[in-house]
Amino acid sequence: MGGMRGSQWQAVAALVDPVRRSLYEYVRRQDHPVTREEAADAHAISRNLTAFHLDKLVEAHLLTTRYEAPLDQPRGRGRTPKVYEPSTEGVHLSIPQRRYDLVGEILADAVAAEPGDAATAARRIAFDRGHALGDEWRRSQPRPLGRHARVRDREQIEAALAALAGLGYEPRQGADGAVALANCPFHALAERQRPLVCGINHAFVDGLLRGLAVARLSAELRPRAPYCCVALDPSPGSGQ
Repeated sequence: MGGMRGSQWQAVAALVDPVRRSLYEYVRRQDHPVTREEAADAHAISRNLTAFHLDKLVEAHLLTTRYEAPLDQPRGRGRTPKVYEPSTEGVHLSIPQRRYDLVGEILADAVAAEPGDAATAARRIAFDRGHALGDEWRRSQPRPLGRHARVRDREQIEAALAALAGLGYEPRQGADGAVALANCPFHALAERQRPLVCGINHAFVDGLLRGLAVARLSAELRPRAPYCCVALDPSPGSGQ
């Protein structure tokens, strides 16, 4: 227990520095091992400072490292670069972000409201929670959306991606406009009760989009590892 707790505190300490945390999150978002040069360019900081922070993340067991030649580099040409990728050791922090308290509140309210059909009530409550949150987010924006329909659609989608990122979903939009959610904030509960929790998740994201008034994305229940069970598809005419 002491060793695991030590690893947790070491990881927490490593992520206190904002540059280090940003580098860690950058490596996590990539679908390939990241070199020092790539990370340095992405953050506009020196290679030496980048290497220092990345190696500290390795010491904290948040990243792993090895030497790997680029695919386009002939074998034996030049120095093999050091690459970094997320650790699989599973240090238990809120990275990726989890929101089990939200599901707990929704389920508690559902059982209290409709004990005979709590699952249906939970989906309705989840939609209402998402809608209220999206509406609040939309109203809090400092400037009105653009008047041109295409600009307005783009700004609405950007607002949705920002809201989802803030909630821990880690949205990734593809070239076709579809959005995959790389993190499920309710992961452990979904592993235990997938139909129930995925239904709540779907309703919550759907409500969030409606509250944000995003007409050009729709929430679809489409489980596929390693992504969240909910995906966002572009609606016809979205201009994606």
